[in-house]
Amino acid sequence: MKRLPPLSALEAFVHAARTGSVKAAAEALALSSPALTRRIQSLERRIGHPLFDRRHQSIHLNEAGERLIAEVGPALDALALAIDRAGGQGELMRLRLSALPLFASFQLMPRLPRLRAIEPDLHIDIETRPHALARLDEGLDVAIVLTREVEPPYYSRRLGANRVVAIGARHLGEGPGALRTPAQLADATVLLHQDLPDAFDHWREAVGLPDLKPAAVDHFDSGQLILNAAAEGLGIAFMFEMHLEGAHDPRLVRLFDVSVESPYAYWFACRRSALTRRPVRIFHDWLIEELG
Repeated sequence: MKRLPPLSALEAFVHAARTGSVKAAAEALALSSPALTRRIQSLERRIGHPLFDRRHQSIHLNEAGERLIAEVGPALDALALAIDRAGGQGELMRLRLSALPLFASFQLMPRLPRLRAIEPDLHIDIETRPHALARLDEGLDVAIVLTREVEPPYYSRRLGANRVVAIGARHLGEGPGALRTPAQLADATVLLHQDLPDAFDHWREAVGLPDLKPAAVDHFDSGQLILNAAAEGLGIAFMFEMHLEGAHDPRLVRLFDVSVESPYAYWFACRRSALTRRPVRIFHDWLIEELG
């Protein structure tokens, strides 16, 4: 049999191809970016030509890379499943799930008792680390991600409607100091989550003020922190309606009578082959019935 390249080099290539980012692929594999790059370069030397078009901030598969990922990606997925089965994990009623913290807290946890009641033998391990798509079938069965869309080759389903609203401290919505019109945001600080970078842009266009500029824009990578900042009066958060409803925080109110459909949404995603596994299928069917 012809000698194969090191599995570590193929694994690095597949992760980089699926994420489009050396940094994201390296984090998923617990490597440094230079170490991951060296693995890919060793594979390219073995093959005899580059597999990516490299740009300043990102990498993109070239024609040779597209051909290779189409053949190698499914083969590595199948190998990972075979290892699981060999270890006796193939038939366990356990789901390994990645979900963003606010979604897990506000949407999943209140509903999971109903799932446990109908499927008492299904147990779910939940993590909240980033770059979940790159780790599907490598420690994860299912990912719930916040994005515009999930690219092939993943299976995906959009979970519910997601409308952007302005969220602020109660004193900003009531009383003599309340904000009455969106134009008053010119004197306010806008709070944005890094996963919803365009939320304020879409909202201000919807109210007919596309050139409205706030006094400042502060960015957060934590949904809970941004809600706490808004509750403390540090600014106006532009997040989903479901985030405000799920918080159940009496300090927070919706400002103005405007909600705007967001191009971003929560998505269920997994490998297509994962849908043949009973825990994945049970969770998928239940979640789509609840939220889809």
